[in-house]
Amino acid sequence: MDNDPPAAMRYTETRLSMLGNQSLLAEIGDSTIDFVPNFDNSQSEPTVLPAQLPILLLNGCSGIAVGMATNIPPHNLGEVVDALIALIDRPELSLEELMGLIPGPDFPTGGEIVGKEGIIDAYTTGRGSISVRAVVSIEETQPGRGRHRRSAIIVTELPFQVNKAGCIEKIAALINQGKIEGIADLRDESDRDGMRIVIELKREAQPEILLEQLYRLTPLQSTFGVIMLALVQNQPQELPLKSLLQEFLDFREQTLIRRYHNQLEQAQDRQHLVGGLLRALDQLDNLIDLLRKAPDGTTAKGQLQEQLGLSDRQADAILAMPLRRLTGLEQQNLRQEFTDLSQQIHDLQQLLATRSERLKALKKELRALKKHHADPRRTLIQSDHDPVHPSPIVITDGPVDLEINHKGYIRCLRPSASRNPDLSALKSALQPLSHDLPIYQHNADLSSELLLFTNSGKALSIDLAAIPLTSRKAKGVPLVTLLPEASQGDQIVAQFSSQDLQASSHFILLTEKGKIKCLPTQDFTEITSRGLTATKIKAGDQLRWVVKAKTDTHIAVATSLGRLLHIPLIEVPEMGRAAQGNQVLRLRKQEKLVGLVAVPGHGNILLLSRQGYSKQIPINLLRLGRLGDLGIQGMRFSVPADQLITMLPALADQLIWVLSTQDRVAAFQAKQLSASRPEDAGVQVIKVKGGEVLSQAFLIT
Repeated sequence: MDNDPPAAMRYTETRLSMLGNQSLLAEIGDSTIDFVPNFDNSQSEPTVLPAQLPILLLNGCSGIAVGMATNIPPHNLGEVVDALIALIDRPELSLEELMGLIPGPDFPTGGEIVGKEGIIDAYTTGRGSISVRAVVSIEETQPGRGRHRRSAIIVTELPFQVNKAGCIEKIAALINQGKIEGIADLRDESDRDGMRIVIELKREAQPEILLEQLYRLTPLQSTFGVIMLALVQNQPQELPLKSLLQEFLDFREQTLIRRYHNQLEQAQDRQHLVGGLLRALDQLDNLIDLLRKAPDGTTAKGQLQEQLGLSDRQADAILAMPLRRLTGLEQQNLRQEFTDLSQQIHDLQQLLATRSERLKALKKELRALKKHHADPRRTLIQSDHDPVHPSPIVITDGPVDLEINHKGYIRCLRPSASRNPDLSALKSALQPLSHDLPIYQHNADLSSELLLFTNSGKALSIDLAAIPLTSRKAKGVPLVTLLPEASQGDQIVAQFSSQDLQASSHFILLTEKGKIKCLPTQDFTEITSRGLTATKIKAGDQLRWVVKAKTDTHIAVATSLGRLLHIPLIEVPEMGRAAQGNQVLRLRKQEKLVGLVAVPGHGNILLLSRQGYSKQIPINLLRLGRLGDLGIQGMRFSVPADQLITMLPALADQLIWVLSTQDRVAAFQAKQLSASRPEDAGVQVIKVKGGEVLSQAFLIT
């Protein structure tokens, strides 16, 4: 990057990375590929390496031949693996669906891709032109004590293959030639923590206009011409994305077939020898007598084959067998080895005979490679309608603030950029909703996952690295667009960070009709791209609540008529994912469930009604019940026809946001309410007008 010349050859060495060694060479000795003589017939060399990943797409490739050239950009390993698995499951996958998994190239130097038209051309035809910009932000700087503050353009990432020193020289030359005006200072502040080019502006300069000039005249914006040319059956072809992925899958399946054949032959060969040893050991006395009387090894070998029905190789193995193999333990080990070999042979025959099993094994290997080697996307992709200068919020790893709002939009932000709306004026008065309400906020690492439960009873997992990083002003993306196509019509009912699962031991699931069950959180640590079934749902029912719970947690369930059922976690049966669950309590006519909470034995619960009445109750004041009980009356209503709309854990400093049927919003805190008994009346914390009632409440988790 600094235009330093390379070291002399005597100072350099190269070796494959762990990923390169594993994905390119690990299977080279398993007869997976053909070998041919080298140029002077002194050695053999492979015609192609048994790649476990499409390195051509991951690493990228650039080369020129007579009359043709190739220039393939690098891609993100995790995204490519997801696309391969999706293509295995659904060979008819469209390019649009593939681009939902691989949105574009992912350059190791980061940067930002401007517009998707070039990506679409490249992935559709094999050729395209992609514009890549540097990642910049505009900051206020103070050159010295007593001097006025100035704007500065800060460059933290450059386009792929752009040299930093050359870029700075180009900007300096344009300044000296008078082609760019308004720059007061240009310096390189890069250090071990990363790149930082500071372009300090004069007071009268307009940063946006100057930045547009820099993009136009300097390498801060460059073009990557994509030519996805590769050899297919030794013929050069320009491949669209789907064809390139499919060619790799076909190649990989063939290498797996050859590997399984090789492993099967080795296992059968070893089983043949072990079978001969066991046959001889079963007639140990005769074997010893035969060897004692035989005049020489050749005679002994012939007699072994004749009397014990052994093959030539089996007889040789017995004659070469050391005396320690005659011990009881060694005989037991041989019998166990024979059993293990039989199972291995059966498994390999299944893989060779059944393509679905073979593809299942291929997907498992791909997921393992992704788990160990995938990293977050580094290159952001902007749409054609974004502003001239990119967002200064750029994160490639480390912690982010994850936020989901009440309209179902999700966004990742730099931790310092996350801000709650000012609710100081809301208090107990309903006001028009002028902002989106964040119903889920969490500080997570980009390497973690977001676990989602849907109303159809499915559990889905999303890599945080797949969620676009945005500024605080950006709306984010609809969460539903990140789900598999089969689940995009579902409603998200609960969300958890994978980092949270270690702190809890169980999930409690409750349906609208009252079916409840318990599942270990460890059942949700490995979820495929299509998700998995968390609970079976009967027709007319849907999953409504999922909460985390520790072993000593207490559970409370509330109904719209104010009844509460309090049970310890141990009362909730732990069932398989295909089970429906047990009935939590008996519902009366015109009554429905409105809440499920899991709190410690010393915790409080909070109730809220349609008319804005609320109360908090220590859970230990509620009589313990059992599944199927009627429960107790926990809320008595002061206004006729009033009903509960929700039950939440009463966390003193947490804001509870409330929406009305007229789309107005208010907020209050549990600490505004004193602890009360079940028989006590509630307090009106939200004032509603005639014809307006509360409809939803959100506690940020």
